[in-house]
Amino acid sequence: MTVRQRRYSKEEISKRGQALYETQIKQKVEADNYGKIVAIDIETGDFAIADTVLLATNQLFDRCPTAQPWIIRIGHRAVYHFGARSLAQKQ
Repeated sequence: MTVRQRRYSKEEISKRGQALYETQIKQKVEADNYGKIVAIDIETGDFAIADTVLLATNQLFDRCPTAQPWIIRIGHRAVYHFGARSLAQKQ
């Protein structure tokens, strides 16, 4: 079992991942993959798309074992939704 170490702070991973997604990856993947997960290596810009976080990160690690992944659900602001939705959104 490989033990992977994070080399960047959570803030730096988020900053780099968001920048890569917005400038290089979003336009390539968003049209045909809405709702899927994309795992992005913040060092190389390599990425993998799958239905779950585990599958996407495993695909990325298979190609790049030292990847520093940042993950987002395509077409959404975050991977998961927490809490109840407001009544205004249900109408």
